[in-house]
Amino acid sequence: MDKARKNFYCYILKLNPDFYRAEDWTEKDSELIGIHFDYLKDLCEKGILFLAGRTVNEPMSDRDLGIAILETETEDEARSYMQNDPAVKGNLMTAELFSFSLALLRK
Repeated sequence: MDKARKNFYCYILKLNPDFYRAEDWTEKDSELIGIHFDYLKDLCEKGILFLAGRTVNEPMSDRDLGIAILETETEDEARSYMQNDPAVKGNLMTAELFSFSLALLRK
């Protein structure tokens, strides 16, 4: 049985400007980030998430971003994972999906 070809997609996450300063976060916002992290961790353990990370600045600004690179069979599948990211669903972050070409990978 042939395994379906997987493709890479990335979604760029941008923090809602109301959350640039850490002191503006509520306990609920912090909990949501934890849920977002656990969501990505689960995707990683399932072999769907290839990598995730973010820029680190304090305070954050419109230049900062997070990135999640997914390996899925279809763009619709990748879009579904992006749209179901708890930080996106909770309006803590916005997200935009792109096809992604992996050119180099360190050994």
